[in-house]
Amino acid sequence: MLPAIVIEKLPRLIRAIKLLPARAGNEEAIALADELAGITAMVAEKFTNDRTAEGIQRAQLLAIGGVSLGLEHLLEDEEDDEVGDQAALGLLLSEGAELVFQQGFRMVRELAALPEDTLVGEYDKDPVYSQRRLKELFVDLCTADPGETWSGYERYLGQLQQRQGVQAIVRAAEWLRRHHWEGAVKDPDLNAEGVIALAVIFGIEGAGRIVARTGQKDFERFVQSVRTGKHDYEAGWARLLENIPASHQRIIAERIDSYRNSLLLKHIGDNTPLKQLFVELENYAGSEIDAEYP
Repeated sequence: MLPAIVIEKLPRLIRAIKLLPARAGNEEAIALADELAGITAMVAEKFTNDRTAEGIQRAQLLAIGGVSLGLEHLLEDEEDDEVGDQAALGLLLSEGAELVFQQGFRMVRELAALPEDTLVGEYDKDPVYSQRRLKELFVDLCTADPGETWSGYERYLGQLQQRQGVQAIVRAAEWLRRHHWEGAVKDPDLNAEGVIALAVIFGIEGAGRIVARTGQKDFERFVQSVRTGKHDYEAGWARLLENIPASHQRIIAERIDSYRNSLLLKHIGDNTPLKQLFVELENYAGSEIDAEYP
């Protein structure tokens, strides 16, 4: 079996610089070098250590990655690598490396602001914690060795897609909380999947009301209503979706599909004891339940 062919893909900045001798004069090359040195000094001061050789070296790798990330984004419509490298050099010479680096860093900052997880706590909004997350993400994506393959942009795109998916879930849960039938739920800690699970589970009752938080008494009332009323689950979910904005309906519909054949819904409709049901509910809703059992 032949070994897999590994295609070397150096950081875009390095590939563009390799084209300098054939395209730019000494003055342009010197100006670009000065700009890159300035970016490296700024990164060293803010993110590594501008007083040690190691800190400056790490800053250089981050500067290469930051500029390369910005170039990849600005040239995302350019599919041909050779043409893209030429365009990258043209961009650096015409617009300047600092502008390109700022574009790359802005991408990292905006990515860091997106939620990583559907469990959101007060600490997620803490400025110190947010700054630490930004630094860690910057180092993770933008550390680029000039002589090695760099995949920072591909990993950025993957994380962006993943975090945007998480953000959609969080926003749907936040909407459900604001429209909880008893009044808005204002707990700073959010279990987004738990909130959505409650809305979907209580949706089978068919009342059309939004349930984003529950406790023992309301859950018992709900179970008795379902068991005595022989509710049409699908009709209940359809009515629930009618009350949800279009921007959140996809998330809720996906969870309905996921829970449709769950054991919890089966047990709600049979003779499973209420205490066991409440424990099962906790597996779905977690901290979004106000536990009242002693």
